[in-house]
Amino acid sequence: MRRVDRFRYFLDYFTTNFPEPETELVYNSPYELIVAVVLSAQCTDKRVNLVMPALLQQFPTPAHLGAAAPEEIFPFIRSVSYPNNKAKHLAGLGRMLTEQFNSEVPSQIDELQRLPGVGRKTANVVASVIYNLPAMAVDTHVFRVSHRIGLVPKSATTPLAVEKALLRYIPESLVSKAHHWLILHGRYICVARTPKCEICPLTPVCAYFQKNYGNPAAALPPATA
Repeated sequence: MRRVDRFRYFLDYFTTNFPEPETELVYNSPYELIVAVVLSAQCTDKRVNLVMPALLQQFPTPAHLGAAAPEEIFPFIRSVSYPNNKAKHLAGLGRMLTEQFNSEVPSQIDELQRLPGVGRKTANVVASVIYNLPAMAVDTHVFRVSHRIGLVPKSATTPLAVEKALLRYIPESLVSKAHHWLILHGRYICVARTPKCEICPLTPVCAYFQKNYGNPAAALPPATA
């Protein structure tokens, strides 16, 4: 099957059946989102959502966060993964936002990546979710699902390579949505250990399914069925 056909089916299905996907992180401002995304690295959104209210009550602005020592931040995030490193990142993040960006979260990828704790994935999430830019954040879910379905070639062995391969076929207007579609599909259906192929709507075009179970139908059904 041609890769372009897989993309067409994938995009048609989700555009019709899940037209307005959203991040599962709870936030009310760009500042709150970037803090949440930094905390979410190798941690569940559910856990991050649990710790954010108390953290934000204590540090409601970048200035409050930047004025705190990592030791003051740590108790509020001790239950997330790697709390020591993330406490240091958040303190530095607050200072840099305050001192260099007038307490505003920048929209440009290169500026976002200057912030402590913000790698390319985090920068892409913020640019996509807050500023609706065509940025494709590649986390473990996006990486896994993209390869399983066959949206990207096997040679795409890094997050950046997967990002570039996805952007080649996804229209700019759908990139921010496709990011969420891939994440949520990986989180709830195309899970890491045992993908739930029996309830997956993408099996007609999924390379993993066809390799392991055969073609589910003689003819390709419409993606919106």
